[in-house]
Amino acid sequence: MNFIDQVAVLQNLSKMKALLEEMNVLMIGNNPLELTRVFNYLKNLPEKRVITEIAFDLKSGLQRLSKFSPNFIILDDNLGRRELTHAVGSLSHFKKTKDVPVTVLKNSNYHEAFGGLAMNYILKENLSEESLQAAFRSSLISARAQLYLKKVYRKRKGQLMRLLPGN
Repeated sequence: MNFIDQVAVLQNLSKMKALLEEMNVLMIGNNPLELTRVFNYLKNLPEKRVITEIAFDLKSGLQRLSKFSPNFIILDDNLGRRELTHAVGSLSHFKKTKDVPVTVLKNSNYHEAFGGLAMNYILKENLSEESLQAAFRSSLISARAQLYLKKVYRKRKGQLMRLLPGN
């Protein structure tokens, strides 16, 4: 491993440590009681500094993104199926949030939706500090794996294209 690779690894470790110590969370939902409940759980997470922004619809959520860079996004399914699907799709294609894990708070486990773009689902009846922390941890691992796979795919694709004649 050369010096540049070692520096990259150290930078990734410091970013990971910073993510675990400080979390920027964007919460989008139209039910203030549910959002307050989630906020209280986030506030009580051990050894973490949590900065939250709350939006009551997708439009105000996108406006908040002009001044706020979230590490995690929580969506409440009370927004309605159509708006929630639109929100997850928009957030997964928006430049600033395409690599940010999206967690959906669900009322029931009967309907799978949102095109598989959400990283995690938490049932509201099972909502707790531990479930939020586990969701954030698994979202972070999944997001890192996806970024790694994208990077490796681009690298291998470039190597393959150089092997083909005429390139």
